[in-house]
Amino acid sequence: MIPNFSDISVTEPDLDTLSKTYSALRDTLSNPSADPNPALQEWDELRRTTATWIHLTELRFNQDTTNEEFVRQQKRCDELMPQLTELDINLKKLILEGPHRETLEQELGQQAFAIWKSETLAFDPAIKDDLVEESRLTSEYNSLLSSAKLSFNGETLNHEGIDKFKFDPDRNVRHAALQVKWQWFDENAEQLDQLFDQIVKCRHKMAVQLGFSDYRELGYLNRCRVDYGLSDVENYRNQVKDVVVPFCERLITQKKETLGLEQVMFWDESVHSNQGNPTPNGDHDWMMERATEMFWNISDSMGAFFEMMTSKELLDLKNREGKGGGGFCTDLPEYGLPFIFANFNGTADDVRVFTHEVGHAFQGFCSREQKIYDYVWPTYESCEIHSMGLEFMTFPHMEKFFGTTANQFCREHVIDSFLFFPYGVAVDHFQHLVYESPQASPAERHQMWKEMEATYLPWRDHGDLPYLPQGGRWQLQRHIFMYPFYYIDYTLALACALQLWKKSCSDFGSTLKEYESLCQKGGTLPFQQLTQSAQLKSPFEAGVLAESVAFAEQFLEPVSKPSID
Repeated sequence: MIPNFSDISVTEPDLDTLSKTYSALRDTLSNPSADPNPALQEWDELRRTTATWIHLTELRFNQDTTNEEFVRQQKRCDELMPQLTELDINLKKLILEGPHRETLEQELGQQAFAIWKSETLAFDPAIKDDLVEESRLTSEYNSLLSSAKLSFNGETLNHEGIDKFKFDPDRNVRHAALQVKWQWFDENAEQLDQLFDQIVKCRHKMAVQLGFSDYRELGYLNRCRVDYGLSDVENYRNQVKDVVVPFCERLITQKKETLGLEQVMFWDESVHSNQGNPTPNGDHDWMMERATEMFWNISDSMGAFFEMMTSKELLDLKNREGKGGGGFCTDLPEYGLPFIFANFNGTADDVRVFTHEVGHAFQGFCSREQKIYDYVWPTYESCEIHSMGLEFMTFPHMEKFFGTTANQFCREHVIDSFLFFPYGVAVDHFQHLVYESPQASPAERHQMWKEMEATYLPWRDHGDLPYLPQGGRWQLQRHIFMYPFYYIDYTLALACALQLWKKSCSDFGSTLKEYESLCQKGGTLPFQQLTQSAQLKSPFEAGVLAESVAFAEQFLEPVSKPSID
């Protein structure tokens, strides 16, 4: 029986009781003559219960960052996390080094052991206090952004709310809205710089304590990147710079001609025509009805899944004051349920973000019964294939949301996807520079970002907007503060999602089967083996991005053609 979300409650773990249970599990797993499977199952159930409490606490905090009780619970969660992590790490070390490794590795597969090795290398009791401090600082950043009250057009808005105006057909409105948005960052610059400086130094301190020269290697371990490393990512960034950036420059040139502008400014980058971008033809409730129709049309499994999500209150999509920003999917593993969080603002982004998060949720639900919790979700770059892939595979159904402007939406989504590549790798490269030089001043970090924009986004012109010309755009990107080195994963997955799109255009049925099979595999394989299992090429392979550019040029023709003087 699947409960309604409002009926779900989870008790905070009792650390003393949990410690005794883990001690008994260690005794069993260190005994060569004991059967390890009952202990493994008990441990997995414990982890699912504990993860449910953590995720529910974080979700409720994001649902209302002003609620004092939710804030208190989040602080308590931040305090307990390192101790809970230590219990898990000690058990994983025992499994890795203990008498039952060979038996369990044959039963579970190598990926679990590769993940556990990464996690054990990334933790030591000596950094527990630093982990608490890191969580406190990132929560403070999240609360600061969520507390913004931006007065514009007779409304008081948060950052997600004011973003709807960046799509306004009136160029003056777009410019004015961004003036207000970035003025807030200018006014809060000192606090933002101080927070990030403390975060960087905290992360560097942990890395040094664990024996690393800087945070980069530790950051990769925290992402459980077991089948690629720093040099692979650097080569991939160069591939984006050499292949995708020139294509994007052509797209920006075409945008200039389409909009009739002498120069595409920062406030013009989100629009594609002077009539305005497509917007959904209805409100939140209307969109949920269209989404239900769409998912039933795609497949029975997706239709039944989405009806379950709506009937069991597992979506929170409306923007409101005090709500955390962005969109994400989390899970409540004790119940085998995902939850989707977003901030609708009446723009096409609502459809993009929504289908993206449904992709995550569907995958997690498909693999909820994997034998261990480590396999319910893949590593992060693999997770994003399901979400970004679904964005493209729903193209044939966009008429339900956009009516006669559905084709325009699809074209613009393709253009925006390619324009995202350079920004995504700029965020990643910036973080590598930041953690290579942890003692850099805030001014030096802003200069680093300016260099990234010059390298990967050479068309960008901030004009007279506040703060942005100083190199401050990165401070809006929550991932940089909260999820270091995550952001490149979106671009790696996008390279795979574009392949799914191309395949679905010629044979949707077989591509859907491959997609659903990929969802069911969960995290049983590392990134490059998962892509191979779905008949996809690794983004690190030479020529992959060039193939996607060629297909996009064909789809967008004549939009992507370079102009002739």
